[in-house]
Amino acid sequence: MEDWVPLVSAVAPNGARRTKVDHPALPMTAEDMAKTAAACHEAGAALLHLHVRDREGKHSLDVDAYRDSIAAVKRAVGDGLIIQATSEAAGVFERPAQVAMVQGLKPEAVSLALRELLPEGFDEKEGAAFFAWCLRERIQVQYILYSAAEVTRFADLHARGIIPQEHPFVLYVLGRYTAGQRSSPDDLLPFLEAGKELKRWAVCAFGPRESACALTAVALGGHSRVGFENNLQAADGSQAADNAALIAGVSAGARAMGRPLADAATARHLLAD
Repeated sequence: MEDWVPLVSAVAPNGARRTKVDHPALPMTAEDMAKTAAACHEAGAALLHLHVRDREGKHSLDVDAYRDSIAAVKRAVGDGLIIQATSEAAGVFERPAQVAMVQGLKPEAVSLALRELLPEGFDEKEGAAFFAWCLRERIQVQYILYSAAEVTRFADLHARGIIPQEHPFVLYVLGRYTAGQRSSPDDLLPFLEAGKELKRWAVCAFGPRESACALTAVALGGHSRVGFENNLQAADGSQAADNAALIAGVSAGARAMGRPLADAATARHLLAD
């Protein structure tokens, strides 16, 4: 369809927990990430969701580690990918460390889990001040939402100005808190119902139906995120060769639907507030 918004295809190559024991092609170092980024860019990705690890391979929010990894990716692809840092707690960090990382790094883009950066009962003014700072610094924020109830809360916060972006970009996470961390395309429906006013949305999904969930989002006008952070399997149930293979599957599906892929420059324009 000619009026479709180009697809912002994102890759989440490693996450906070998996290692090369889970898959030998999972990137752990800055140089690993650069190679993965180049392959995923070639396969159609416009955005890289970046986690970094410490010397022991554990989840880290170290600003210098982020800078090293971002520099390596840029050497590989230039400005060909939006590089989105994660502020994920992963059961290790608390809000002050998450905020400090974002403020120290000032990344081009960052993902913020609503339940971590503005938990229920937390001072809304303090949360609003941090989100407003991100907007002033021109950091492209993606808000991570894990349930329809969180979407409803987010929509209320947005309506009251706590979320300052005119058109916030949200990520609906499917299957995170289901049995076996498995998702299904129909898991998306409650999110869409709760977020009728939210126009910029993407989907990531846990488990072997990740590709089906991503392509459902593609067909409905949303954006997608796939990668080894949430799933190691190809659409046919076999082990995926690498992250680029998962991106290539989404790219092929989008093209079959007639939906164009956004390059990074187009994605930056689409996501600018």
